[in-house]
Amino acid sequence: MERKIEIFSIGGISIEYSIIGKGEPIFVLHGGHSNCREEFGYRALVENGFSVITPSRPGYGRTSKEMGKSLSVACEYYSELLCYLNIRKVHLLAISAGGPSGIYFAARYPEKVCSFTLQSAVTKEWLTPKKKEYKAAKLLFHPDTEKYTWKLISVLNNVFPRFIFKLMFSSFSKLKYSEAREKFCKEDIEAIRKMNNRQRSGNGFLIDITNIGEISNIVLQAVSCPTLIMHSKYDGSVSLKHAYFAHENILSSELCLLDTWGHLIWLGNSSNETDKKIITFLEAHNILCSE
Repeated sequence: MERKIEIFSIGGISIEYSIIGKGEPIFVLHGGHSNCREEFGYRALVENGFSVITPSRPGYGRTSKEMGKSLSVACEYYSELLCYLNIRKVHLLAISAGGPSGIYFAARYPEKVCSFTLQSAVTKEWLTPKKKEYKAAKLLFHPDTEKYTWKLISVLNNVFPRFIFKLMFSSFSKLKYSEAREKFCKEDIEAIRKMNNRQRSGNGFLIDITNIGEISNIVLQAVSCPTLIMHSKYDGSVSLKHAYFAHENILSSELCLLDTWGHLIWLGNSSNETDKKIITFLEAHNILCSE
């Protein structure tokens, strides 16, 4: 897939973004430790006639960390980016830790959103200061240390891909490794290796775990566009409670529970189900028909 990466600057803020494909625009708010070079799920979207626009969220890639003062500020800049690209309306797709940004944008700018999809998304309180995972994240993914963390992970993963896949498995799935074997694809190990070679946290992940507190049931209830909530039954990174919470509060939502082996719903023997479901949803909510 040919990817164009550029920088949009306004008011001293820089937004790095990428564009892949041609067709109705899908605006992707990527997950944690990612950036505008994300790949999961993109091929099916492009091959089915959509263009995929992905800004690196605040603190990730070459996007200014100052843009992450709040979800409100970040979403104002996303709106400015769409204006700059001369795009009036998009299909909005928010992934994992990008969930709060997507929810806020859909609620705040309904005129710009034709449809909204949440994939493995955080929709409420997640990592809190009392949790050991929060303390570990602040240490391992602090801006001063994250590049060493990811360098170590990528080096080990390149040398021992199967071992690292097995080691990381429990962070993605509630299934035991032995229980999930039949759900794996042979390509999954290589997909994880590539992911770990492109992951970086920058200032972004600490911004993510700070700004999550801005999302509430009131914000979710303000989302009025057709919404698809996609979540693995076995997600070990973001609890199913997040999917249920979003479904309970977004009146226009449809809940889709997937049989994929964990958080990365684009991998495994059931990944085709993920692709088919989102393509069907997007085609049912054509932007031209909504205007």
